[in-house]
Amino acid sequence: MATASVSFKSREDHRKQLELEEARKAGLAPAELDEDGKEINPHIPQYMSSAPWYLNAQRPSLKHQRKWKSDPNYTKSWYDRGAKIYQAEKYRKGACENCGAMTHDKKSCMERPRKTGAKFTNMHIAPDEKVESFELDYDGKRDRWNGYDPTTYSRVIEQYEAREEARRKYLKEQQLKKLEEKNGKNEEEEASSEEEEDEDKVDEAKVDESKQMDFAKVEKRVRTTGGGSTGTVRNLRIREDTAKYLLNLDVNSAYYDPKTRSMREDPLPDMDPNEKFYSGDNQNRLSGQALEFKQLTVHSHEAFEKGQDIHMQAAPSQAELLHRNYKIIKEKLKSQTKDTIVEKYGNAASDEALPRELLLGQSEREIEYDRTGRIIKGQDMSLPKSKYEEDIFINNHTSVWGSWWKDHQWGYKCCHQTVRNSYCTGTAGIEAAEAVNDLMRANIARKEASDEKPVQQEEKRLATWGTEVPEDLVLDKKLLADALKKEDERKKEERDERKRKYNVKWNDEVTAEDMEAYRMKKIHHDDPMKDFLN
Repeated sequence: MATASVSFKSREDHRKQLELEEARKAGLAPAELDEDGKEINPHIPQYMSSAPWYLNAQRPSLKHQRKWKSDPNYTKSWYDRGAKIYQAEKYRKGACENCGAMTHDKKSCMERPRKTGAKFTNMHIAPDEKVESFELDYDGKRDRWNGYDPTTYSRVIEQYEAREEARRKYLKEQQLKKLEEKNGKNEEEEASSEEEEDEDKVDEAKVDESKQMDFAKVEKRVRTTGGGSTGTVRNLRIREDTAKYLLNLDVNSAYYDPKTRSMREDPLPDMDPNEKFYSGDNQNRLSGQALEFKQLTVHSHEAFEKGQDIHMQAAPSQAELLHRNYKIIKEKLKSQTKDTIVEKYGNAASDEALPRELLLGQSEREIEYDRTGRIIKGQDMSLPKSKYEEDIFINNHTSVWGSWWKDHQWGYKCCHQTVRNSYCTGTAGIEAAEAVNDLMRANIARKEASDEKPVQQEEKRLATWGTEVPEDLVLDKKLLADALKKEDERKKEERDERKRKYNVKWNDEVTAEDMEAYRMKKIHHDDPMKDFLN
C-alpha cells in the first residue's frame, strides 16, 4: 500500500491498517486509488510503494517510481520523410545547381545528375525538402528502431498469407479431383445413389472454408511498441459463457482482481446452488485435489517439526508416500480402538434389538406435567450423573469424604474424622472425640477460674556492659538520663573542637550509669544501621 507520509499511528490504527491491507490483498476490499484515480496494486511491497519523505506526498501515489524528472527539451518525434515545403518557378541564387532546391548543394544532391542543370535551364525546379533537427535523449540516440514504421511489415505478411491461401486452394482441388475419379469407377446402377453421397461429401468439403481457416489460423503479432513478436492461438473458450465479473454488477458484490483474473468470493450467494455454475475461486481451494494437496503439505510440515527428514519441494514423492502410509496406519489404529471398545463394553446397536415402543416412537406409560414443564406423575426424577466416580468408599468408611462439615473443616459423616484417607473408627471414634472435647472444655473452664491477676512489680533495668558486672546491679533511670545528656555534649565537642573550653576539668570517676550511657551511644562499625544514628 502506498503511504502518503510517515506519521505516528496508535496501536489500534496500526492494527486497522494491517487488516485493511490484508483485505485488499485477499480481494475483500477495493484497491486504493492514487492522485490520478488509478488503482494501486496491493501486492506491491512497502519499500517500493512508500514515497520518500522529501517529496512531501500528501496522498498515496506511485509517481515517485515513474520517470517524473523529464527534460522538456528532449523529444521522441522523428523526421517527416518525403515532406516538401516550397517549389520555386525559377532558379534562385545559392540553390542546388542540379535540381534547384535551396536545402542542399550540388554535391549533396540525391537526384539523377541532369545533362544541363537547373541553373542554366531554369526549368523543372525541384521543391525544397523539409529539414528538421531533434535533440534526442540517451535512449533515443541508441534506439535502432526509432522512426521505423511497423505498417511496412504488412507487405511481408500479405506475401505469406497469399502463399498459404494458394497452398490450401491446391490441396482442396486435389481432394475434389480424387472424389470425382472415385465416382467415375463405380457402376451405373449404383451411380445414382453414390452420386448423392459424393455430392454430400463434396458439399462438406466445400463448407465455408473461412471458418475452418480461422479456427486453425495462428495470428501473429508483429513487433510493436506494445510488445515483442509473439504467436497468439485462437482462444477456444465458449463465448456464450458469461464472464465472472458480469455475473453480479453490484458495486458491493464480490471483488474481481483484473491482474490475476480471480474472484475469490461467491458473486451470487443467494442463488440456488443447483442453478449456478460458478461459486467463486475459494470453492476450488476447498475441494478436490487442492484440499488433498493442502493436507499433504500440512502433514509434511508437522513431520519435519517432529524430526523426520522430509521436504515437500525437495522430495514430493517421498512426502506423498509417507502421507499415504500415515493415513493407512491411522485407519488401522482407529479400527483397533473401535474393536477394543466394542470387545470391552459390547455393541448394543447390533447385539440387542430395540424395544417395540422405541421403534414405533410410542408407549403406554402416562406422564403428567404442570404448567412450568415439571413432571408431576408417571416418572421418577433422575439425578444427573457427573463424570467423576461416585459412591466409592475406602478404608472401611461408609460415607465419602466431604459428607460432614464442622468448624470450617470437611470430614467423614460415618466417624466424624477430618483427616482425609484415614481409617474409619465408626461410632466409637465419634464417642471418643466427644469425650476429648468435653475434657478440653472442662480444663479450659478450670484454668480460667483459677487464674489470678499477677502483682505488677517495678521493672528493673540491669546493666549489660562489661564482663565483670554484678548480677544484682540496678541502674537509676534519672542518673542514666543525665549520663546520656553528658555523653551527647561530649560527642558534640569532639566533632567541633572550637567549642572546647580553655579550663577543662576532667572527672576520673565513672559510674555505672556513665558506662551504660557510653555503651548505648557507642557506634559499632559492623552495625548496618549506623548511618541512621544521630
